[in-house]
Amino acid sequence: MKRKLGQLEVGAIGMGCWAIGGEWLFDTQEAGWGAVNDTESIKAIETALDMGVTLFDTAANYGAGHSEIILGQALGKRRASAVIATKFGYGVYPEQKRVYGLQLTPNEIRLACEASLKRLGTDYIDLYQLHVGDHPQDALEDILATLEQLIDLGWIRGYGWSTDDPARASAFARGQHCVAIQHQQNIFEDNAAMLQFLESANLASINRGPLGMGLLTGKFSAGAAFSKSDVRFVSPQWMAYFQHGQPNPEWLAKLESIREILCANGRSLAQGALAWLLARSNNTIPVPGFRTALQVKENAAVLTQGALQITQMQAIQTILSTN
Repeated sequence: MKRKLGQLEVGAIGMGCWAIGGEWLFDTQEAGWGAVNDTESIKAIETALDMGVTLFDTAANYGAGHSEIILGQALGKRRASAVIATKFGYGVYPEQKRVYGLQLTPNEIRLACEASLKRLGTDYIDLYQLHVGDHPQDALEDILATLEQLIDLGWIRGYGWSTDDPARASAFARGQHCVAIQHQQNIFEDNAAMLQFLESANLASINRGPLGMGLLTGKFSAGAAFSKSDVRFVSPQWMAYFQHGQPNPEWLAKLESIREILCANGRSLAQGALAWLLARSNNTIPVPGFRTALQVKENAAVLTQGALQITQMQAIQTILSTN
């Protein structure tokens, strides 16, 4: 299965590279997914390429630059076979493994782009995304102008915004080379207004949180434990899937109610959740996170399995609307 990302064609399932960044702090709060094995991360990225995954979504934030470094190392001579999406907007301090403060002036954006290019070991970024989701939509003029300058320099090929607000997405889409909006989207968090706008504007819908940070895989039950350096242990206020370091019991109950449908045709729960997103819109590109090659194999298999059937989508909607 393929999807459109501007003028590019990508595999309908991408890979999200937050987890492979390892441990880091956002200001003073844990924001990583705990300790990570770089060798396994590289093997997983290579596996993804072998299975037809072409889009890799990272950010300068992830591991305070470490995710970009590992992605660049893994792609190596296969860079031309991949589509790299990364993000900017915050101050990144690799030595401290810490991210804090906004960096959104034209000069700061150019410096951030330069730093990302160096860490990724490439001379161009396919999709450069504003990472500050709540930035005022009436303060975009300088950002869009700077991104267009980066286009002219050949440093980036297209840009987008990671935001859940359709109004902000619409304002950003004024930019000539805006090709995508990244937003929260999964079977329990359906941003219908955003999808409607993106379809009308012919923009890609890059779906973060497609597996609810692992909860929708069915691998975590009540009482699951996480390390203190895992953002799921911290459970920040925005996180719906985990609360006080534990899986959200409401989400677990919902998942159980639709398990049989998602797992039909031999799918795993994770594959069913991703197949739901592919059926939800022709513009969606889920980017599930990963740590291991085994997880990549499971998620990437959806490229050949395909989307859920209409009858399955309708059955899920009926069940969830009554819960």
